[in-house]
Amino acid sequence: MVENQFDAKVKKIRSDNGLEFNLKQFFDSRGIIHQKSCVQSPQQNGRVERKHQHILNVGRAILFHSKLPKISWSYAFTHATYIINRVCTPLLNNHSPYFLLYNELPNLYDLKVFGSLVYASTLRRVCF
Repeated sequence: MVENQFDAKVKKIRSDNGLEFNLKQFFDSRGIIHQKSCVQSPQQNGRVERKHQHILNVGRAILFHSKLPKISWSYAFTHATYIINRVCTPLLNNHSPYFLLYNELPNLYDLKVFGSLVYASTLRRVCF
């Protein structure tokens, strides 16, 4: 997908020795370097661990602020990731990850407050 959608070549993949990345023949056939960290050593994967912590902090804050039950946690973390990818950051020269990936500004008009009250409409739209 990366090669087709973004016209970029994957050069390296770093994983935590999980079995889901046991694709040696696939990596070798495409010239991808597979770097593995030691088991039970998140210190070797600091960048990913920090981003994971960032997503968890934002997701927990969204869930707490919405006063929704904990059963909504997966939606809160999906919402947190959506927001993080569209907010500008000084680490990316005040661009958003979305902008750097797609080279266009994200549409922020669809953003809603997480946990806000909504009503489903069963009315059909009539077009003339």
